[in-house]
Amino acid sequence: MLPREILKKVKQVEIQTRRIVNDVFSGEYRSIFKGKGMSFSEVREYQPGDDVRVIDWNVTARHNKPYVKVMEEERELTVYFLFDVSASGRVGSHERFKSEIAAEICAVLAFSAIRNGDKVGLINFSDKIEKYLSPRKGKAYAMQLIREVLFGEYDDRGTHIEKALEFLSRVAKKRSIVFLLSDFYDTGFEQALKAVANRHDLILVHIVDPLDVEIPDMGLFPCYDAESGKQMLIDTSLKAVREAYARRYIERSRNLEQLSRKSKTDLIHIRTDTSYIEPLNRFFKTRGRQQYR
Repeated sequence: MLPREILKKVKQVEIQTRRIVNDVFSGEYRSIFKGKGMSFSEVREYQPGDDVRVIDWNVTARHNKPYVKVMEEERELTVYFLFDVSASGRVGSHERFKSEIAAEICAVLAFSAIRNGDKVGLINFSDKIEKYLSPRKGKAYAMQLIREVLFGEYDDRGTHIEKALEFLSRVAKKRSIVFLLSDFYDTGFEQALKAVANRHDLILVHIVDPLDVEIPDMGLFPCYDAESGKQMLIDTSLKAVREAYARRYIERSRNLEQLSRKSKTDLIHIRTDTSYIEPLNRFFKTRGRQQYR
């Protein structure tokens, strides 16, 4: 695409996702992602019932009457997006690829973060780290991030989630919110995921196309593995072939669910043939209820 077309597409995504942020997730993001610390704001005169432990003795001595320190929540957070740009994301049986849906979700979450004064950062990965944008504030930076997830061009096909998680552990110096967006066609990242989950607030966003779940009866079908580049001919008219294909998806999903529970991370399932608003909204609502139990 030409630079002008890219800019137009990014602007369209910004307008669309901004509307979703305003209409659907207004206040939801802020309510579930809170600052972890407290910082000094001001002093005021002591009032009956105030905790004597917050009296500012220096100010009290100067004014000959008690003053207390007023603390406020440190609101600023850092949000990282670990975005799977491997070739399997460029697959879709409906209007858009998995990678396009993931990019829109990334935009919704990024603009929610920016709106609340938080920093956003990006790690695009395949079987290596493809692009790193360190966390910053501002709408212009969020637009740059969205442009990268929509139109970043990379040659490597495979997926290496462990490498992405280990890279995050090196660059994220303080506790952050981390969204990992992938179709999770990978294994062997369990320990790295647990390590990140122990230090950060990690949310897994599983992007699924109907072709990931089951393969229809199309007779002899030339199957192409987007990540390995291998081609093979599959007889989809055979019920056993279709059932084996479906079982592999169920097994992968079950393993991901178990890993999520063991590592105490949130897991959001998104399908390309339905709206992503409902699963995101359900995540925000569920997360909010859990915090107030």
